[in-house]
Amino acid sequence: MVQQKLKLSIGATLENVTSLEPSSDDFEYFFQVECTSCRETHPKLVALNRLEVHEISGGKNATAHFVWKCGNCKHESSAKFDTSRAVKPYVAENGQLQPILEIECRGLEFTGFDPRGIWKCAGTESGTKFDEVDLNEPEWVDYDEKTQLPVGVSEFKSEWSRA
Repeated sequence: MVQQKLKLSIGATLENVTSLEPSSDDFEYFFQVECTSCRETHPKLVALNRLEVHEISGGKNATAHFVWKCGNCKHESSAKFDTSRAVKPYVAENGQLQPILEIECRGLEFTGFDPRGIWKCAGTESGTKFDEVDLNEPEWVDYDEKTQLPVGVSEFKSEWSRA
């Protein structure tokens, strides 16, 4: 089964904030997944996180963060976060894409990412911590008391590519 490393890059318009990242190590990432054997795309987004591991059938104590059997061709595939590297906070400007994580995939590719969930960031000037950045909506806005400026995250986008 072909093994490949994919990287997820994100971009967003950040208003008076920086260092956008998932709020915790057990953050649930929601990805669109496609089987590389038959090119079938799973009809729903799949959830995985960096802490949960699952056994791969037929492997000698082999584990992965995501194990999936394609509903069409029945091939079992898996994916494993590169946990040797921390998730990189997003600090780019003007919505430019920046890699935040890498995943090793066997028999599948991730083709989409939904940022739903709670993220965190910090005020650009003040360093004020915003720990409840809810990206379930297309735009998050708040107010930084220290600088008396509005803060926000909008125009979120993502892209998968070979690592």
